[in-house]
Amino acid sequence: MKIRIKGNSIRYRLTKGDVYDFSQNGYIEETTNFGSNVLSYALQRSFDDHLSATFINNKITLLMPDAMIREWAFTDKVGFNHTDNGLFLLIEKDFQCLDNTVEDQSDNYPNPLNYC
Repeated sequence: MKIRIKGNSIRYRLTKGDVYDFSQNGYIEETTNFGSNVLSYALQRSFDDHLSATFINNKITLLMPDAMIREWAFTDKVGFNHTDNGLFLLIEKDFQCLDNTVEDQSDNYPNPLNYC
């Protein structure tokens, strides 16, 4: 799972394995160590009707409704977005890059723009 933060927007990108694990367990979390501090970011199942987010104890948690999880995990749906109290939230599947990159992309979704 990757996170991108810019201004008042947060985007999570998940690989095929991440999406599968999340659909089965309802929770996935990553951490980034900053020496004596740790930033955690998580995706958690909720039973609300829209995406929402919290930031507590250095952890960003995006809450995704169960109905969205089922649609997202088992269809070609790329992602969902919602604005929550002025914060734009986006959760999407992570596609393979079309350019050369050193990043391991073996678990990413095939890029729909790749016509080869």
